[in-house]
Amino acid sequence: MASGGLGRRLDRAFLLQVVGIGLTALVSVWAAAFTIEEVLVKQALAGEARYFWDARARDTGFPVPNTRNLTGYFASAGDEADFPAALRGLTPGYHRLSSAVDVTVAFIEERSGDRLALVFDGEQVRELSVYFGLVPLGLVLTLLYLVAWLAYRAARRAVSPVEWLAREVHRLDPERPDASAFSPDRLPGRPDTEVVDLADALGRLAGRVNQFLERERNFTRDASHELRSPLTVIRLAADMLLSEQELERPARNSVLRIKRAVDDMEELTDAFLLLARESERGLALQPVWINDVVTEEIERVRVLLRERPVTVRLVAEHRLQVMSSDKAISVLVGNLLRNAVNYTEEGEVVVHIGRGYVEISDSGPGISSDEMDKVFHPFYRAGETPTTGAAGVSGRPRGGHGVGLTIVKRFSDRFGWPVRIDSRPGEGTRVVVEFPDAQQSEVSAR
Repeated sequence: MASGGLGRRLDRAFLLQVVGIGLTALVSVWAAAFTIEEVLVKQALAGEARYFWDARARDTGFPVPNTRNLTGYFASAGDEADFPAALRGLTPGYHRLSSAVDVTVAFIEERSGDRLALVFDGEQVRELSVYFGLVPLGLVLTLLYLVAWLAYRAARRAVSPVEWLAREVHRLDPERPDASAFSPDRLPGRPDTEVVDLADALGRLAGRVNQFLERERNFTRDASHELRSPLTVIRLAADMLLSEQELERPARNSVLRIKRAVDDMEELTDAFLLLARESERGLALQPVWINDVVTEEIERVRVLLRERPVTVRLVAEHRLQVMSSDKAISVLVGNLLRNAVNYTEEGEVVVHIGRGYVEISDSGPGISSDEMDKVFHPFYRAGETPTTGAAGVSGRPRGGHGVGLTIVKRFSDRFGWPVRIDSRPGEGTRVVVEFPDAQQSEVSAR
């Protein structure tokens, strides 16, 4: 699934960078404050305490520290009367005192009963944090944001021609692609060489597609006349031969086979032309009663039975109507019926029209599970082996060219009519075509 355009992905990447830099800044500020308080301030207090005790050992009158940042208090023999109330009774070590800025640190140390208290002003801690932490950090953040923004703008400029090409491809008419739409001269900005090559390749591809489409249109326009004319001549010649009374039976059977082959070729030509016209400009849709089309196709396939003990029976429980082309349904149902009749030596072929479906079942040899995966492949005929050829297992030549079910599959996919085949060797075959959008009504019993 698509995750969005290149521009959106770049926007998300830039926002992630901004958020990441911001989080890094917050962590850095905390780390700077922690370092100043826990390391610098405490080490400074410990160093001042050592210096005071050493000086006190040499001169008992040495005064306690008293500077702008540091204030000291000394209690001899544990007398803390001169200590501020907040420092009295504190255990030796570091302590955080209540302060407006909440960072005042006190250091208590005892030696030989004497007590020293050093207090580092919290406001100075804050100023140190600003001077040595926040100011350099702010400069670094400003530089990082500036670099990220410049990189983002450069990336946007680099992908903008690709986005433009994507929009042009999206607007492209697949039936009449405009090759000039991808002219490198139309690319926005200053596109890279790879983008220019891509635009040039898309333009050449659109030109080739136009050539193929024109070739297909010419074929569709000319095929009707060029293919039907010879078939009509063959059909008329076969009818004239059949009208001759003195034809012997083998000759008459040969002519009948020629005529059946012409019928098959006309149906095949109709199907191919119908698919070609549909892909070119769409089919004219109209309300079609499936029952009427099925009845006509049943009458057409009866001539294929000849003298075989096979009956074709129609069981219509519902009347179905769809918005489609009557020729499309005729080709789909006709191919399925001819398959059923050609592969049935004896028994019956039953066409059942139910609620939203048409089912065609036969009593033929059936299809094995290995063959079931291939029935929709072009030019494949079930039951045909290298030894039996087109006659199959019965020895009787079967009609068709192995493309009937392929055509059925293409119409099924195009119109959304699912096709399901159930078959077992020796038990016949059942084909169900569903019409999900069909309007239906029950057939009244007579």
